[in-house]
Amino acid sequence: MMIAWTPDLTVTQQLLLQAIESSFDKQVSFLADFVRIPSLRFQEGPAQDFIAAALHERGYEIDEWQVHLGDLEPLPGFGPIHGDFSRARTVVGTHRPSVTRGRSLILQGHLDVVPTGPLDMWTHPPFEPAIIDGWMYGRGAGDMKSGTVAAIFALDALRHAGFEPAARIHLQSVIEEESTGLGALSTLQRGYRADLALLPEPSGHTVNRAQIGVLWFRIAVKGKPTHVAVAQEGSNAIMAAHDVIRALEKLEADWNAQAANDPVYGDVPHPLNFNPGRIAGGDWASSVPSWCYVDCRMGVLPGQDLEAAKSQIEACVAAASRDHPFLSNNPPEVVWNGFQAEGYVLGPETEPGLEALRRSHAAVFGEGAELAERKMTALTDTRFYGLYYGIPAFCYGAQAENIHGFDERVNLESLLRTTEVLALFIADWCGLNRLSS
Repeated sequence: MMIAWTPDLTVTQQLLLQAIESSFDKQVSFLADFVRIPSLRFQEGPAQDFIAAALHERGYEIDEWQVHLGDLEPLPGFGPIHGDFSRARTVVGTHRPSVTRGRSLILQGHLDVVPTGPLDMWTHPPFEPAIIDGWMYGRGAGDMKSGTVAAIFALDALRHAGFEPAARIHLQSVIEEESTGLGALSTLQRGYRADLALLPEPSGHTVNRAQIGVLWFRIAVKGKPTHVAVAQEGSNAIMAAHDVIRALEKLEADWNAQAANDPVYGDVPHPLNFNPGRIAGGDWASSVPSWCYVDCRMGVLPGQDLEAAKSQIEACVAAASRDHPFLSNNPPEVVWNGFQAEGYVLGPETEPGLEALRRSHAAVFGEGAELAERKMTALTDTRFYGLYYGIPAFCYGAQAENIHGFDERVNLESLLRTTEVLALFIADWCGLNRLSS
């Protein structure tokens, strides 16, 4: 691949870009090996082993620990977990410079991936990465194993060019980004801090100016079982759950109507999305089901009080049950079981970091190339840093498509550019020390 240098690139910048280009085939191979590891929720151990080994091989100071929910539960942003969390681990590799002259940095990537869905609906097996027409296909290739790899290889390029960052850097590999964010929270509980946190999520070379908050919850609906021959004498929990879902869709519409007046999201059509994402119920095809669980996700605006939002959701479920012949006396239970996440909007404290990123972006994409911003209708781990710990935080990463869908993929040319931008950004933000030969 040819690097589109601009005339204003310094000799140091050119050395860094040359180092990235010369090792890019190795970077792609490393990413493919990473994608091959199916790091689904509660199964992330082998992927953490992979990253820990890579950081150890590179000489970073390694810290890895088992995450205990009891340590995190008192902290802001905590979300409850239902499942086997006993094997949860966080891995951090730290660079400490020989001489500190610059500003410290957190580079964080998550390696947990969402479920694949039916395998026969993928063009290529999700954990057998395929490279076609400049794209790598595979679950997690975009979201966000490519970003973690870009950060690792950006730092590699500094070393290969004869430099080290002149400030402390924490390379953090976390889990649970897709469901609670507790992996990121565990690093903060552990005491990791920096002047800035950059998360190379797949943003298509844009910066997320704002992100919504998210609530996860389960609706546990009861029914009255009977033989299906006399179904009218029972109460079908699955059908009753459908009525509750319809009521929550009405609440979603009401919240989006109110969002039209929001100072941040007023210009974003339908920023808040309700999703009944998983349903299970009943025991037997010839029995009226006595139970139904619906796992749901609802978006909330930045600044929206989470407890008030949860109360509205509970009131909506109660109102939907009030006129039901069975649920009126057996109301569904709302169980809060995942994200309890506030929205996050970048403030003026992020401007020094963004200015450094703009310079690096322009150096790679050409003078005058604008660093575009967007407002997400999803969320990232940046909220923990910016909302609760006073650490400016934002995302910048490669172009990816079909995230959370079939045939997820990342554009490799975009990944190369991202790695270049990250290397130049680290040099700008942290400064450089020349390594002795």
